[in-house]
Amino acid sequence: MAATLEIQNIHVGIDGNEILKGLSMTVRQGEIHALMGANGSGKSTLAHFIMGNPSFSLTKGCITFDGEDLLELSVQERAERGLFLVFQRPTAIPGVTVSNFLRIALGQLRGEEVPVAQFVRELREKMKLLDIDPQLVNRYLNDGFSGGEAKRCEVLQLAVLEPKIALIDEVDSGLDTDGVRVVGEGLERLAESDQHLGALVISHYAGRLLRHLKPDFCHVLYDGRIVESGEGADLAKRVDEHGYKWIEEKYGNCGTDG
Repeated sequence: MAATLEIQNIHVGIDGNEILKGLSMTVRQGEIHALMGANGSGKSTLAHFIMGNPSFSLTKGCITFDGEDLLELSVQERAERGLFLVFQRPTAIPGVTVSNFLRIALGQLRGEEVPVAQFVRELREKMKLLDIDPQLVNRYLNDGFSGGEAKRCEVLQLAVLEPKIALIDEVDSGLDTDGVRVVGEGLERLAESDQHLGALVISHYAGRLLRHLKPDFCHVLYDGRIVESGEGADLAKRVDEHGYKWIEEKYGNCGTDG
């Protein structure tokens, strides 16, 4: 049965400043959702709040994952249930290779150490699926990585750790055309594979990424609310072509509580 992330009318803020103002959406395993919005609309706040960043507080609404109250779970428990956050700027860890990091993380998720031979076999399968240079896993995690290499590494983590639903924060930020292609095609392959990855892809402008990744749904976030949604990539194309001026003109005076 496909996992489901259900977000119902959440109001979320920081230091008394409300950022999300009645946001609701449903993301199911195997679905790709693109969430777009201008700077300051609340996109990254949503991702970090879902994964348990203590800086943000909920004043109204709820979030469930497979029917379980997500907000009652620790960050570790959310990861164990099958949620994963891809950071906009991944942290570098000098002295720890990508391979060793992934083996330790996989062991923590499975609750037991993964035998080396088994891990190597699984890792090679994932690198082949994603067309990733095997030399990448012998380097220290994100240490000296280019933007494209860091994002490739994040997608490889998604493949190895096999979360059910990933929250992907500005994964296309700072990438060249080839990097965007590798990331987009990688996410597409994971969604279509036996893993059936579900993803909430957060982006200022998703047009470049969505040339290589077919979304099931697109949404526009404005002033802490989802104001436009649609199936396929048409909404993303409109935003890519015309920006957010039409959104501001249509919803700029809609200050009602959600």
